[in-house]
Amino acid sequence: MTNHTYDALVIGARCAGAPTAMLLARRGYRVLAVDRAEFPSDTVSTHLVHPPGLAALDRWGLLDRVVASGCPPIDTYAFDFGPFTIEGSPAGDGFRAAYAPRRTVLDAILVDAAREAGAEVREGFTVEELVIEGDSVTGIRGHGPGGDSVTEYARVVVGADGIHSLVARTAGAPEYATKPKLQCSYYAYWTGLPMHGRFETYVRPDRAFAAWPTNDDRTVVICGLPMRDFKANRADVEGGYLATLALVPAFAERIASATRGERLVGMAVPGHLRRPYGPGWALVGDAGYLKDFITAQGIQDAFRDAELCARALDETFTGRRTFDTAMKEYQETRDAQVLPMYEFTAQLAALDPPPPELARLLAAVSHSRPAMDGFARMTAGVTSPAEFFSDAYLERVLV
Repeated sequence: MTNHTYDALVIGARCAGAPTAMLLARRGYRVLAVDRAEFPSDTVSTHLVHPPGLAALDRWGLLDRVVASGCPPIDTYAFDFGPFTIEGSPAGDGFRAAYAPRRTVLDAILVDAAREAGAEVREGFTVEELVIEGDSVTGIRGHGPGGDSVTEYARVVVGADGIHSLVARTAGAPEYATKPKLQCSYYAYWTGLPMHGRFETYVRPDRAFAAWPTNDDRTVVICGLPMRDFKANRADVEGGYLATLALVPAFAERIASATRGERLVGMAVPGHLRRPYGPGWALVGDAGYLKDFITAQGIQDAFRDAELCARALDETFTGRRTFDTAMKEYQETRDAQVLPMYEFTAQLAALDPPPPELARLLAAVSHSRPAMDGFARMTAGVTSPAEFFSDAYLERVLV
């Protein structure tokens, strides 16, 4: 088979890879995106797209497709801490609500958009290894459903290949700000559990669970436990899941009349940032920045990376900036935007009781409508935790 030369070759075609391929193809570059999956298909996900992610979809002209899928809007975020509840609006970036599309819906929309932009997308394609010449990545070697091995070359290989990124591993992408696995969560889809546009989180000692609506009149219900309890829970995952829901009798009563439609899915992830570039390679999405999923930031983080990386590569391909200069700015911009949320996420994921000072602060927030809206916007990634927890902001909203 004749080898082809591409400007960019993207490994992974879900929430990070497909938009990267689409944005580069829209700029006129020759792009190949490959994924071992075939679409539509499911993957482990929180589904939530907060307003900043919706703003990206809107910029790309794809938001209407997500809305048309029948995915219901979520305009209220509620956080029940037991003694008090913080309930507010996530509105921001021009949007009053969030959406939580099934990945069978969202990823197919993104892959279709990449193709429409002119990118070549090969589904069911397994990457066996990277092609390296000297110290630079120059391509991939892999096979499609037919099994015949092919080699493809590109100016840059972009790893959008997730937690266990082949690109990051092969290139030796340095990790920093690492964190261990903090909690493990199990989720399933339920029917007959109406949410009325609400994202609900319940926090209790050593346990937490949340629920929110997705496509096809289904509701995602996810339960989390700290990693210190993981081994003991493995003996009866189902029982542990239901026991967590029973910690809130009012919710347990609601779900008693619902029906679980699919098996429990579990996940636990560590945290790290990786240097997202090197000679001939780049990283986007979970391949470059991974954190616990308790704040459900992953999809909009992937969208942000796609835009930042595509812009940096465009500057490189046009000769306006060197690869290292453009990609270093990508990394610095990404890190400045995500580090406060990264630390806040880790604090939540530990599932430890909040320190007394924080507990008093959150209780005070629950008595102020502006503060509750601010908390909801912060958890949605509309504003940074650094801004929300600043003295100046809290003095303004805690009235």
